[in-house]
Amino acid sequence: MAATQALRAGAWRVVELLTTPLVPADYLDVVAPLRNREVLRAKVVAVHPETDRAVTLTLRPGRGWRRHEPGQYLRLGVDVDGVRLWRAYSLTSAPHRPDGLLTVTVTAVDDGAVSRHLIGKARPGMLLGLERPAGDFVVPGQAPEKILFVTAGSGITPVMGILRSASLSDVVVVHSAPTARDVLFGGELRALARDRKIRLVERHTRTGGRLSPADLHEAVPDLAERHTWACGPNAMLDELTAYWSDAGHTDRLHVERFRPATITGDTGDGGTLTFLRSGRTAQAGGGTPLLEAGEAAGVLMPSGCRMGICFSCVLPLREGAVRDLRDGRLTTATEGDNVLVQTCVSAAAGDCRLDV
Repeated sequence: MAATQALRAGAWRVVELLTTPLVPADYLDVVAPLRNREVLRAKVVAVHPETDRAVTLTLRPGRGWRRHEPGQYLRLGVDVDGVRLWRAYSLTSAPHRPDGLLTVTVTAVDDGAVSRHLIGKARPGMLLGLERPAGDFVVPGQAPEKILFVTAGSGITPVMGILRSASLSDVVVVHSAPTARDVLFGGELRALARDRKIRLVERHTRTGGRLSPADLHEAVPDLAERHTWACGPNAMLDELTAYWSDAGHTDRLHVERFRPATITGDTGDGGTLTFLRSGRTAQAGGGTPLLEAGEAAGVLMPSGCRMGICFSCVLPLREGAVRDLRDGRLTTATEGDNVLVQTCVSAAAGDCRLDV
């Protein structure tokens, strides 16, 4: 046995010498890209159109993937014009699929480099970078007796993952979309309603206008008795948060934001951004995140959730001032400083020099 192991080890060293400067594992990754536990990847298995502006990607995760909780998200690394960009997408599949596959649903974002790329160019066989699941927008194992989901647009995606996974007794889903045709998973949601597994309230904003808390109370008379999970545009979530706070029931509201909540009013004057390592400059307004301004200027910017949660976008501010778009807090640096700032939720409040 020992002799056999020594022979294998010797043979492997010979192969390493022959393949230098690469190692055999590099070649194995080309042949079997999902084998590596340390470099997690996913392969696109199928692409299914959901609406005119959204597709569902079915993915086969590589070794090292750990099972997600319904309602969580993952980050995908997508190569766009030779640059790997990372974006977070909610998992819409149940975690216990027999085939081990995952699904995420991508909705087009105006000027969204990754969403547009995936919707237009994703094909079976495409390889994507993958990170392990995260997020706490989940229903506890001991689920409340009465549950309400309030969603709009792509905010239905994490809820769809929950509905496909959990057996819940009394569920109301209130969902808003411009028209009936724009409702993501519309057929499936309506089938669940017909089978009395959920009560579905559709709000078509093109004709009915945007949902307000008063509308919600009318549509769901027992609103105060329900634990609520809400996901959608920030304006809707801000109104719901204020409504629940005024009612003294903030502990019954669980919110998932796809974009950071930003303060209104003057958030700074903007300024010239200088990216020291790349040598590029860009003009940025006082309401534009540094991350977006840098990407628009062609600077390779680290990013993650893009909501101020994961801290993957943190960079050193060498000189200048930035304002936090969530609370208006000002952060400054003078020449020689090395002040870390979150670029996804910070905007220029004057000229800035960033170490990237």
